[in-house]
Amino acid sequence: MEKGTTVGCAKIAALFDPGTFVETGAYMKRGDDLTGVICGYGAVNGKLVYAFAQDSDRKKGAIDTLQAEKIAKLYGMAQKNGAPVVGMFDSAGAVVADGASVLSAYGKLLKVVSDASGVIPQIAIINGVCAGMAATVAAMFDVVVTIKDQSALYVNAPFLAGKEIGTPDYTAQNGLASINAENEEDALARAVQLVSILPSNCDEGVVVEDIFDDINRTVAIEGLTGKELIETLADAGTFVALGEAYATEMITGLASFGGVTCGVIANDAAVNGGVITCDGAKKAAKLIGFCDSFSIPVVTLIDSVGVATDAESEGAPLAAQLGKLAMAYATAETAKVSVVCGKAYGAAFTLMGSKALGADMVYALPTSEISVMAPASAVAFLWNDQITEKVTRADLVEKWTKECASPEAAAADGSIDDVVAASELRQRICAAVYMLMMKNAGAPARKHCNLPL
Repeated sequence: MEKGTTVGCAKIAALFDPGTFVETGAYMKRGDDLTGVICGYGAVNGKLVYAFAQDSDRKKGAIDTLQAEKIAKLYGMAQKNGAPVVGMFDSAGAVVADGASVLSAYGKLLKVVSDASGVIPQIAIINGVCAGMAATVAAMFDVVVTIKDQSALYVNAPFLAGKEIGTPDYTAQNGLASINAENEEDALARAVQLVSILPSNCDEGVVVEDIFDDINRTVAIEGLTGKELIETLADAGTFVALGEAYATEMITGLASFGGVTCGVIANDAAVNGGVITCDGAKKAAKLIGFCDSFSIPVVTLIDSVGVATDAESEGAPLAAQLGKLAMAYATAETAKVSVVCGKAYGAAFTLMGSKALGADMVYALPTSEISVMAPASAVAFLWNDQITEKVTRADLVEKWTKECASPEAAAADGSIDDVVAASELRQRICAAVYMLMMKNAGAPARKHCNLPL
């Protein structure tokens, strides 16, 4: 097929604003055949974006040295101009007859994606088969979008693995896929949404969009947990869940607060009390790292009874995964706002963006519980001898909750900054995000102090 007439051309052009796509390296050939990838740039909602699409109409999208070179040149332009890359994967594999050179081609792809990581956002759309080393390349992107009943994403083929793997549901459940789209149109819409709300590069700073919601809107959040709580607090209709089917006790995604794009991490108390598992810790740490790379503020909503207590988690090992979560919060220099919305027992309070780990602002609702352990456990451990005919265990649990697990007690030693009325929580989060917007610019440089007379 001639340039501009393949299915791949149509797919990549559909990503961009009408009439803005410009193909690059259009006539790069291997013999008489055009290489199996289409590259180019254009505008997405007015923002410069680069993209490549493996084309099953051209040599079945097979990867060779020419394809790797073409993609590498695209990445070079994207990095120099500080713009995101969207990659569309659909390939029958490698040109096996090329021998070692095709292995070097994979290496070149791995290198350019690695070099761009943390510099520009990278979004992968799995349009068809993405197998072997190509799956490794795609997995290195910031966000991976699969398509239901269409994508296949795996290193080893199902007949080698001995079970059904690589399906969109499978990759969503094991955390490899960030979003599982309904169809190709939905996948493109998700990619457009992401590049629109994300910074174009690591130097751009906080993204502020037009706001279509009232930052002073009061909220009714009593009884809400997880995704419902996030959607109520954030600007209406802006929450984009990432990894929704993986580690469901920990919710992560992107949302706008007062027009400012933020990363959101929340325990879902409706799933096993919001307990922090190995997978949940990894999921949260990944989002924190991504947000910190691009100076995206992180909002953390805490409602957890603690960390996992099963033997399987210990063997993961649990300590190392919790350590990764702690290090992610502690090393992130981006703005961090945390809110205790429900329970924060034991390590959950420390690990989920506490002031001790570097949070800039920490709030708590009046009904929240912040305790070194669950009140019932604390009574059994410390106050068992106080149980009498007149003082029941229930009385002591209530006393512990009021006196030792109250947000006021935590505020007394500076562990939280304020106890906020539930109806005002959206206002306070937006205000904190606005106040911290310039944090990543660093303190202004001073020539010298101003001497008094």
